[in-house]
Amino acid sequence: MPAIPNSRVLIIATDGFEEWELFGPRQLLQERGAEVVLASLKRDPIQATVHDDPGKTIRPDLIIDEVRAEDFDALILPGGVRNPEQLRLHSNVIALIRDFDDQEKPIGAICHGPWLLIEADLVDGRSVTSWPSIRTDLRNAGANVVDEASVTDGNIVTSRNPDDVEPFTNALIDLIEDRPEVTEIVAAEDTVA
Repeated sequence: MPAIPNSRVLIIATDGFEEWELFGPRQLLQERGAEVVLASLKRDPIQATVHDDPGKTIRPDLIIDEVRAEDFDALILPGGVRNPEQLRLHSNVIALIRDFDDQEKPIGAICHGPWLLIEADLVDGRSVTSWPSIRTDLRNAGANVVDEASVTDGNIVTSRNPDDVEPFTNALIDLIEDRPEVTEIVAAEDTVA
C-alpha cells in the first residue's frame, strides 16, 4: 500500500477543465506529499474555466502519448464541460483510462469527468455520481446513479461538482493507500554444485 508521500498521481485535462476540480485535488495531494503529474493533448498551457468564465492556465508536464499507467498509482479526470467532451474523442486517452482500470488502479472522475468513464465502458453496473446534466448518460450506460458528494465503487471514485473536491480527494487517497502493493518476485537462479 503506497503511502500518499510515496505515490504518483496523474491528472489528464485539456482546455475547458473546471479550475478547482484540477487545482483542488492537485493542491490537496501535493500538501500530503504526493507527486502529481499533469498530462494533456499538447504541451501548450491549457485554460481552465470557472463555470463559464476563463480561469487560470497551467502547463502540462507530459503529453498523453508519453504516459504509461504502470508509472502511476492513480488517475484523476477533472470535469468542466469542454474538457471531457474533447478528451473522449481521442482513442489514446480512452485507452489510457482503460489501462488504469485493467491494472485496478484508482480512478477519480468529478463533475463532467464521468463522461470519460462512459466512453471507456467503465460504468456498467457501478454506483457513480456526477454533475446532474450527465446523470441520464450514466444511467443509459448501465450505471447506478446516486446523489452524494463522493461515491466509491471498486477502484472508481466519482463526485458531483467543485464543492465536493475535498471528500472526492480524500476518497481517492483512501483508495491509493488501501491498494495492495505488487511485489516483484525474482526467481533465484539455479546453482550448479
